[in-house]
Amino acid sequence: MTTFDARASLSDLTTTADRVRRSVENVIEGKPEVVRIALTVLLAEGHLLIEDVPGVGKTMLSKALARSIDCSVRRIQFTPDLLPSDITGVSVFDQQQRDFEFKPGAIFAQIVVGDEINRASPKTQSALLESMEERQVTVDGTTYELPSPFMVIATQNPVEMEGTYPLPEAQRDRFTARVSIGYPNPDAELKMLDVHGGVSPLDDLQPVAHAHEIVKLVEAVRMVHVSEPVRRYAVTLVGATRNHPDLRLGASPRATLHLVRAARASAALDGRDYVLPDDVQGLAVAVLAHRLLPTAQAQLNRRTPEQVVAEIVQRVAVPDPTAGGWPQKQPGHSQGVRGL
Repeated sequence: MTTFDARASLSDLTTTADRVRRSVENVIEGKPEVVRIALTVLLAEGHLLIEDVPGVGKTMLSKALARSIDCSVRRIQFTPDLLPSDITGVSVFDQQQRDFEFKPGAIFAQIVVGDEINRASPKTQSALLESMEERQVTVDGTTYELPSPFMVIATQNPVEMEGTYPLPEAQRDRFTARVSIGYPNPDAELKMLDVHGGVSPLDDLQPVAHAHEIVKLVEAVRMVHVSEPVRRYAVTLVGATRNHPDLRLGASPRATLHLVRAARASAALDGRDYVLPDDVQGLAVAVLAHRLLPTAQAQLNRRTPEQVVAEIVQRVAVPDPTAGGWPQKQPGHSQGVRGL
């Protein structure tokens, strides 16, 4: 792709993404940073985990994003009696054809909304592993491809709440980012009463982008340049989690890949065709913290993974743009690198 084509694609990306953002923000009041991360994960070909207490809009956010795009959407309500075959599908014997016929499960959609994922058993949760990593499902020895784009948006309640099962490390590692919506500020909550008091705002939400547009935007994000210093910076940040005294499990190489992909998407949303350290820094907590396991002593000291990642970001040196391998400043863009 030529530079001209790349810039044209990025222009289309920012225009389309802005339509989707405004659509979602019509439903989710006062949480622009959360909506941006959701869009970033979508364009990074990732999956989003939304964790918070009940009633703050976790499911509303996932549904608003799904309805803003004209694509196939399936919702899965995770319960203790949900079976893996309910998610992946099952082969049923057809009496007339005298052969087995595959009945696709709920995972066969472009956007899958998993509500309260940690209320299902670990066995059922594991039914998502293959689909989230390889975008395919294998049932009875036969592999079925999933549609594109494909994104899982899962919500979960804090693990200390009743009736929840902690997500296994392998499951958490497949989510590109985790966000918490939090309680709205008083002004946003007052506006919510006015807008949501009579009918659900989801009822009037119409698609503002088509699935094939999202596929093109994803292709544009792949063309965003990541210089060698920025790649090395991401590797150093992730590597610092693996030998931190407050962590007994650091981030995986998959986390590094997800961090760079998300940084590409973040840069594209800002209209840039190159990644800055700021893009990596701004996403480090959302992309890394949910993958980390604190030590027992850190838990006693109330040290959270989010605090550890924030500390690492402050401690790791930012790449020097004078060292070479750095993109030149583009017209209309600011390098905007903290600490330089």
